Amino acid sequence: MTGANIPAEPTTILIVDDHAVVREGLRRLLTAHDMRVVGEAGSLATAQALAARERPDIILLDIGIPDGDGGTAVTQLRVSSPTSSVLIVSRREGPELVRAALAAGARGYLPMNIQGQELVVAIRAVLADPDRVVLAVSRTSLDYGGDAAEPLSGREREVLALVEQALSNRQIASRLSLTEATVKRHLRNIFVKLGAVSRIDAVNKAAHGAQDRLGGYQPGFGQQIPGYRG
Repeated sequence: MTGANIPAEPTTILIVDDHAVVREGLRRLLTAHDMRVVGEAGSLATAQALAARERPDIILLDIGIPDGDGGTAVTQLRVSSPTSSVLIVSRREGPELVRAALAAGARGYLPMNIQGQELVVAIRAVLADPDRVVLAVSRTSLDYGGDAAEPLSGREREVLALVEQALSNRQIASRLSLTEATVKRHLRNIFVKLGAVSRIDAVNKAAHGAQDRLGGYQPGFGQQIPGYRG
C-alpha cells in the first residue's frame, strides 16, 4: 500500500459542556463529518483528566462550565493537553470573556447557536493554520474599551513588524532571540489588543489606523495586504 492510499486520521474532539443534550448534539454533528469524539465532560475536572489521557486535536469548551472560570478553564485545559486547540462554544459572550479566553490561548470563540457547518469549518480552519483565531461574536464583544485599550508593548510592536515582513514564528524567534512559544504568546496578545483574527488581519488593522491608540506601531507600507478582505 502506498502512502497516498493510507486514509488520514480523523480529527479527535473532546466536548466540554455541562448540558448532556448539547454534548449529544455536538457529537452527532461531528461524527457525521468524519470527526471522532474521544470524550465528553460535564465538568472542568473531568475534562482535564480526559484531555491529559486522550490528547485531542480540538477541545470544544463552554466557557460557562460550573467549575471553570473563563480564561482559567482554557489555561488549565492547555496545561492538561498542550497540543490541543481550545475552541469556545458558549451561550455567553462579552468583551471581558472574549479577551480573557483569547489571552489564555483559546483559538476561537463561537456562539452556541452557530450553524453546524460553520462549526466544522472553524475546526478545520484552526487545524489548518496554527496562527489562525476564529471569532463569530457580536461587534460589542470585540470592543475592548476604545481609547482605554491597552497599548502594544515594545516587544509586541517588534513582533508585528516582523510579521509584516512575512517571517514565520521560527524566524521571528531567531531574530528576536525568543522561543517560538513566546512569539505565539505575543501574537495572541496582539490579536486581542487589535481585535484581529489572523496575522494578516493584525497587520492590516495596524496599517488602517489602530496604531493611533495602540502604542504607535508604524507599518512599512500603510496599505491593506492584497488578498485580505476585512
